[in-house]
Amino acid sequence: MTSTDREGAARELLAFYREAGVDALLEETPTDRFATDRPSAVPTPRAEAARAKGEASSARAAPTRERELPGRVAAAAAVAVSPETAVMAAREAAKSAASLEELRALLERFEGCALRTTATQLVFADGNPQARVMFVGEAPGRDEDIEGLPFVGRSGKLLDRMMAAIGLDRTSAYIANIVPWRPPGNRTPTPQESAICLPFMLRQIELADPDILICLGNPSTQTLLNSKEGILKTRGRWFSFHTGTREIRAMATLHPAYLLRQPLQKRLAWRDFLAIKKALAT
Repeated sequence: MTSTDREGAARELLAFYREAGVDALLEETPTDRFATDRPSAVPTPRAEAARAKGEASSARAAPTRERELPGRVAAAAAVAVSPETAVMAAREAAKSAASLEELRALLERFEGCALRTTATQLVFADGNPQARVMFVGEAPGRDEDIEGLPFVGRSGKLLDRMMAAIGLDRTSAYIANIVPWRPPGNRTPTPQESAICLPFMLRQIELADPDILICLGNPSTQTLLNSKEGILKTRGRWFSFHTGTREIRAMATLHPAYLLRQPLQKRLAWRDFLAIKKALAT
C-alpha cells in the first residue's frame, strides 16, 4: 500500500468515526473503561503450575476461560436491571430527597441508568434555583459533558442571548435537562432512558418550585407535558403543570440547537420569549 493509499484509508476511517459520534481523542491507547465492573479472573492452581514450569499456557488457558465465562455473564446479569425496576428505584430515590443538594447527591450514586457509564460526569443544573422561571432541555452535549453544566456549548450561548433579550440571565433563571448524562455521540436519549431519569427531573422541578416552566424542544415537551404533537404545533401554547405541590404555567418552545440548524425559525422562538416576558411581569 502506498503512502497515498494509507492517507486515504486514514481519512475514511476518521470520517467513519465522526459519523459514529466519536468527537474527542482522550488517550493514545484504548482503555477498557468497563474493566473495573468485571470480576477479576482468578488463576487456577493448574494454570499457575503450568506457568511455573514454563509450559505453554494456551492449551490450558482455554478451558480456564470457559469456566470463567459463565461467572462473568452471571455477574453482568446481576448488575443489569430491567427498565421498570430502574424506574421504580428512581422514584423511591427521588422522593427521598429533601433538597436539591440531596437530589444531586442521589443522582451521583444512582446506577439505574447506563448512560452514567459512558458520560464524563453528571450534568445536574445551572443558574439560580430560586428563580421564577425554569428551562428544561433534553440531554447534555459534548461541551456540557466536559464542563458539567447544561447549555454551555453553541446552543447554550444562543439560549443566553435569547434570555438576555427579555432581561434574563443565569442569575435569574434555572436550567436543567431531562437526562443529566450525555448519550454517546450526542444521540437522542431512548424512551427508557428518559423514563428512568424522569422521576429525578420531576422532583427537581418540585424542589426548585418555579412559577413558569419552559420546555426546550420536542423531547422535553413530550416527556413533561405529555404532548403527542410535534414541537411546531405545541410551541407558544400555555399548559398547566402540577409540580407536586401546586399548579404552574408551562410552555414549549424551540430548542436552541434546532434554531442553529433552522435560523428562520428564530422568529417563532422570539414570539414565545415575548410571551414568557409578559408572564413574568404579572
